[in-house]
Amino acid sequence: MTADGAPDRRRIADIIFADGSQKGRLERLLHPLIIARQEAIIRKVQGNPAVKAIVIDSPLLLESHLDRDCHTIVFVNTDDARRLERLRGARGWTAEEVRRREGWQIPLAEKRSRAQFVVDNDGPDAQLRPQVADILKMILTQHS
Repeated sequence: MTADGAPDRRRIADIIFADGSQKGRLERLLHPLIIARQEAIIRKVQGNPAVKAIVIDSPLLLESHLDRDCHTIVFVNTDDARRLERLRGARGWTAEEVRRREGWQIPLAEKRSRAQFVVDNDGPDAQLRPQVADILKMILTQHS
């Protein structure tokens, strides 16, 4: 725990990314809670005509098997340098920390290949938004 009583995320990461059994233990505790929360949110909006799509934003979508409930998978692609720059700025991670964490995940190339759509997220939001809007239109057309 940190001084303010919050979980010490860095310490937890040090433990789980050093010991696969501890990582598995944490996932067995958290994944059912995450799935239950997700299902509750989906149930709450199902049948609401204003809701055209439900998006699950999860970097571990495939690892946690949440993809089983998805009609479509969209992979958001960013080159290695930009991804590292963003993670360094947002989370303070070094290149080594990113490699350590990604080493426990399905390789990005496989995630990309399992997606029906790939979004290029190397540029500014002005380039990202039209791509996402176009993909959403295609998905809604396919599933309406």
